[in-house]
Amino acid sequence: MYTPLSQEDISCLKNEISNGKLLVVPTDTVYGIAANPFVPAAVDKLLTAKGRGRDFPSPVLVSSIVQASSLVREIPLLARRFMDKFWPGALTIVLAARQDLPLDLGVTGGTVAVRQPNQADLLQLLAATGPLAVTSANLHGLPPAQSAAEAKSYFGDKVAAYLDAGPSQIGEPSTIVKVEGENYSLLRIGAIAPAQLSAVAGKEPKD
Repeated sequence: MYTPLSQEDISCLKNEISNGKLLVVPTDTVYGIAANPFVPAAVDKLLTAKGRGRDFPSPVLVSSIVQASSLVREIPLLARRFMDKFWPGALTIVLAARQDLPLDLGVTGGTVAVRQPNQADLLQLLAATGPLAVTSANLHGLPPAQSAAEAKSYFGDKVAAYLDAGPSQIGEPSTIVKVEGENYSLLRIGAIAPAQLSAVAGKEPKD
């Protein structure tokens, strides 16, 4: 039976992240595998566990727009409109990253992909730990895990702790957009439909 995270749970999980360990966490889309984005060895461990190279950088999950703003150079008006409409939720937004932060997510081209998930336990954890590098919990090329048990079948003891919140709420990955100034481009179609984005933006994405 599912029970929400306690403060003791949060403290223990925060300690694991601080020590460079990996966690499997529930999100509103699919289960994810999480690491401290400010510890290069932890991010390398995450990418190795998935069987992915550094040319597949991990997105970063945040607890709030304020937390997202600490990672990026600026939040353009269009990005803020997307956040106000779809966060917390299944939209990942790629923005120019701050250059003075020791983020090491892989080959990012100077950007960071940020999202505030709509999952209560994870938001509570993110508020305590700060931003986390979180990518879908699966081996490269295989379907994302829809449960903690499925994630455990992928990663076993490579992960320090598995947070089990039952089956994924949405069951498909987030939509990814890149926002540059007044324009946006669609990088991946997921749980948020393109028509929903164009309705908020008042325009179609750039090719």
